[in-house]
Order: sequence, then structure tokens, then C-alpha cells
Amino acid sequence: MNLYQRYLMREVLAAVFLVLAAFLALFSFFNLIDELRSVGRVDYGIVQALLFVLLGLPGLVYELIPIATLIGTLYALSTLARHSEITVLRASGLATRDLLMTLFRGAALLALLTFVVGEGLVPFSERLGQEIKARALSKVIAQSGFDSGLWIKDGRSFINIRKANPDARLEGVRIYQFDSHNALVSVTDAREANFEAPDRWHLQDVVRTMLEGDRSRVESAPRGEWRSAVNPDLLAVLMVAPERMSIYGLFNYTRHLTENRQKTERYEIALWKKLVYPLTALVMVALALPFGYSHNRVGGVSLKIFGGVMLGILFYALNGLFSNLGVINSWPPFASATAPSAMFLVAAAGMLWWVERR
Repeated sequence: MNLYQRYLMREVLAAVFLVLAAFLALFSFFNLIDELRSVGRVDYGIVQALLFVLLGLPGLVYELIPIATLIGTLYALSTLARHSEITVLRASGLATRDLLMTLFRGAALLALLTFVVGEGLVPFSERLGQEIKARALSKVIAQSGFDSGLWIKDGRSFINIRKANPDARLEGVRIYQFDSHNALVSVTDAREANFEAPDRWHLQDVVRTMLEGDRSRVESAPRGEWRSAVNPDLLAVLMVAPERMSIYGLFNYTRHLTENRQKTERYEIALWKKLVYPLTALVMVALALPFGYSHNRVGGVSLKIFGGVMLGILFYALNGLFSNLGVINSWPPFASATAPSAMFLVAAAGMLWWVERR
């Protein structure tokens, strides 16, 4: 690696991490202010609030790296251009392609960091943070928007769960079992269910109603067993937004939904976004490069930073917009996940072409 390449990468990465640190401090402060509303409820104190905010930092890092890359690269290149360093490099024979490849090297490190944080830290920290908050506030994991509780399909069974607690303990379980002709065969009620094995739940205070033709038979038992593909990992999905899950978790849950003939669009889009999102850093440095060539023609550093912030907000908004539109309109998951990055890449290519032909 040449001296100028190391210098450029050092300047760009330093600016990116500086912007990222500023964003983390700002958003963490806002998150803490928001959490203070819940402090004092049940067992949720300031310590739990601070823990929740700290455990949310990996998620913020994951979301903000592309925006920080854009603004940091804009700042670094604008500063170099203001000191005529970019002009000197170009006068020395440095082609735009070589400069872009150098920036891509730094962006590749940021893409790797995004992937590692998104896969190794975010799913764990998000789940732990939600568990701490749920325990302190005595909340259930989720009730999926229904007053009757959570509904899950598993093969020919429909399961209704009144409360799914963070410790994977289920309360108020009702299992509707259907036969191959979609006729109701039995209804099983249990006061509580505890997970014991990869496919087995231990039920307590079980009441089973068997339907036999035009007659019914009721059986009661203090304990029972329920074999199901539903496990705590699947239930944990309800605690973490799809975009914060791991690729492995998304793949497993999408497969579960597919096997039970349920809609998978939201999770398929999230899966593709997890695969594509780290590469956004490369798009952002390509988008920032043309600004480094225009220090006398397009305002000062402050104006460029403002432009970078606006572009970052636009990217964040489009990322969420296309995900939601993809689910609503049943667009191909890959297209919904990659559309914002593709649009910014086309814009970057157009700007670079315009700069080169001047």
C-alpha cells in the first residue's frame, strides 16, 4: 500500500469514527431521555434504564455506520480539497479510479465492522436489553396486537398463548389440533408450559377436550407433554425487530413460517437487507468522492456536511420506506432490500461521470 493510500484511509476512517462517536452520544442521550419516562414503574430504575441504553449501542452502531461513512468521507475529502491535497494528487497522475479504489479499501473495513456488529453483537444485546426491560416492568414478550394473546401456527395445530414471558415460560396455553380434513380434533388447555427439550414442552394443569363425532370427552391431568417445533428461539423473535436479528435467526424463522404457509415477506426483506446492508459503506464513499473535486465550486465544508446529513436522512428514510412498501405490495424481497442502495449507487456513478467529463 502506497503512502498516499495509507494517508487517505487514515484521514477518512478517523473522520468516520469521529462522526460515528458524535452520533452515538447524541442518540444515546435521546434514548436515555425517552427511557426516563419509565423509570419508577414497578422495578424499572435508573440502573435498568442505563443498561437498556448501553445494550442498544451496538444497534445504533449498526444503523449509523453508513450515514457516518457518508458524512465522515465528505468531511475528510472536503478538508483535503480545501488544502489542495486532492488537486496535488490528481496533478501527480492519480486517476479517479485509483482514488475510488483507495476509498473502497477503507469502506471494506467499515463493511466488515458493520457485518460483525450486526451478526455478533446486535441480536444478543437487543434481546438482553428487551429481557431486562420486560422483567423490570413485568411485561410479557408480546401479544402480537391481539387482546387474546399470541397466535402461532405449527403444522396442523394453532396455538394461543396468553403470556409469553422473557424466560421462555408460557402462561395460558391453548392448543387447537386439526386433522388432515381441517376438522377440529381436540382442544388442550394448560395453565403453564416450560421448555424441556428441542421439541418438547412440559405442561401443568392440563385439560384436554377430545371431539369424537358429535360427542366430546374431557380429560384432566396435573401434568402433560406438548411436542412442537415452537421453541424459545422462535418466541425470542418477538423481542427483536427483524432488522436486528441475525441472518441465522431470520433464516430459521422464515423457514418456520414457510413450512406453516404463513407470510414471510417482512422477514425475507430483512434477511436480504442483512446481507446487503454492510456493502452500503462502499456506496457511500462513492457518493462522497465527487464532492472532493469541487471545493471551489460547491460551497464550503459546512455546506457539504449539511448535504451529507440530508443525504443520510434520505437514505435512512428510503430504507424504511421500501421495506414497508415491499411488505404491503408483495414486491420481490431482494428488490425491496436493495432498491435504496441501488438508487444511491446510480446517483454516485452519475456524479462521478459528470466530474470526470468536466
